[in-house]
Amino acid sequence: MTDQNPSAPTPPPLPPQSAAEAARTADPDDTGVPTVRGDAGDVGKGFFTALFDLSFRTFITRRLASVFYLVGLIAIGIGFIVYFVGGIMSAISVMWFNVGAGVTGLIATIIVVPVLTFLAIVLLRFIIEAVVALIAIAENTERTAQHTRR
Repeated sequence: MTDQNPSAPTPPPLPPQSAAEAARTADPDDTGVPTVRGDAGDVGKGFFTALFDLSFRTFITRRLASVFYLVGLIAIGIGFIVYFVGGIMSAISVMWFNVGAGVTGLIATIIVVPVLTFLAIVLLRFIIEAVVALIAIAENTERTAQHTRR
């Protein structure tokens, strides 16, 4: 007698190709961003065509997301330096008149400015990821609509 349970679900059928074959044939760049093939001089043409596309059928946000993130990080870094150095200098100058207020300002600057800087970086990343995800959804929806029209 066998121990097979008649109510046990049957396993799904195996795919027609192995996982190794599927990995070899898969597109490694499945981000949806069109890749440039051909001359290196063609790189800017697609970008500027998309930049001045008045119908907004081509999105440039995904191409520029890393640039926006880098610029945002630089701006946050400059803000950190300005507020950190400014806070320390202000706390030191207050110490001449009121030591308690100066020490409090110094401790607050050392704690608050890095925490707010970290939160600003997280918020910047969230916003850029949300915009890129929204653009990806729009691109995929457009692709789906094109395939259903055929």
